[in-house]
Amino acid sequence: MRKTVFVVDDNDTNLSKAEEGLEDIYDVMTIPSGERLFKILKKVKPNLILLDIEMPEMDGFQVLEQLKSQKEYMDIPVIFLTGIREPEIEARGFESGAIDFVTKPFSTPVLLNRVKLHIDVNLLIKEHTEKLARNHQNMIFILADMVENRDSGTGGHIERTSEYVKVLIKAMQDDEVYIEEIKDWDLEMMGICAILHDVGKIGVSDTILNKQGKLTDEEFSRMKNHASNGADIINRVIERTGDDEFLHNARLFAEFHHESWDGSGYPHNIKGLAIPIQGRIMAIADVYDALISVRPYKPAFTHEQAVEIIIKDSGKRFDPKIADVFQKIHEKFRLVKQAIKDK
Repeated sequence: MRKTVFVVDDNDTNLSKAEEGLEDIYDVMTIPSGERLFKILKKVKPNLILLDIEMPEMDGFQVLEQLKSQKEYMDIPVIFLTGIREPEIEARGFESGAIDFVTKPFSTPVLLNRVKLHIDVNLLIKEHTEKLARNHQNMIFILADMVENRDSGTGGHIERTSEYVKVLIKAMQDDEVYIEEIKDWDLEMMGICAILHDVGKIGVSDTILNKQGKLTDEEFSRMKNHASNGADIINRVIERTGDDEFLHNARLFAEFHHESWDGSGYPHNIKGLAIPIQGRIMAIADVYDALISVRPYKPAFTHEQAVEIIIKDSGKRFDPKIADVFQKIHEKFRLVKQAIKDK
């Protein structure tokens, strides 16, 4: 499949020469300004951008800064086109995120070779990154599955709650609920983070996990430790590998999903906005799934009963703003459950 290259330059001669030199191998789009570039990016994302530095209105550095500030564009490799060969300009360019420079007037073979080199390298890096991410995700699924298989009463819980979390976050983004906190969240990543919310159950005995009937107060106290245990497990990983966005969110899902809006939850008995938003979101997904599932101590409630209970507990167990979003889109939870059941 042919790759796409954007050439951004206010000089028609440069645009034509670049297009002629690249069009036999790549789909080339010539763009006369930075302003026009961002309009086109809303419809087409290229594999590489050739960007002139000396342009009116928005120069190349301003364009690059805006590209790197937007999550959907920041991974596009950018090669600067410039007639200025000064060390200060090159240093500033590399510091700003450019991957190379091509001097104008440029040689067509040189331009083609530079473009081919960086597209091939970028694709290779992307391929290996995606492979590592798949392996990472597979390890997480295996770990979470091992935990879930110890608890005979929660079959399919991690898969369903992961999907509920994604549905709920997407609806919150659409309704701009807590938008400043969640606007940059990647739905797929957050769904995978949520898979580890019960990882702390690995430290709970099989006797308690699989007990038929209601737990004693002592047994329930031990069961409640799974939230803190989960945070401790993920913290140990962080200590060995360093904190990152994934581990940070996974820890918050694990540690705070049993806190309550009114402060009656555990393990910290915190309330309201003091509860990290990950915990407030996970609380609804987790409780909904527990309600509509058979447990040793109860039958499964209907979807309608589960929705009624959650809405009734808005402002008590659950963040009222997030509960309102759930009330609007609860049918999507039903569809998720059915889709997973039908697989």
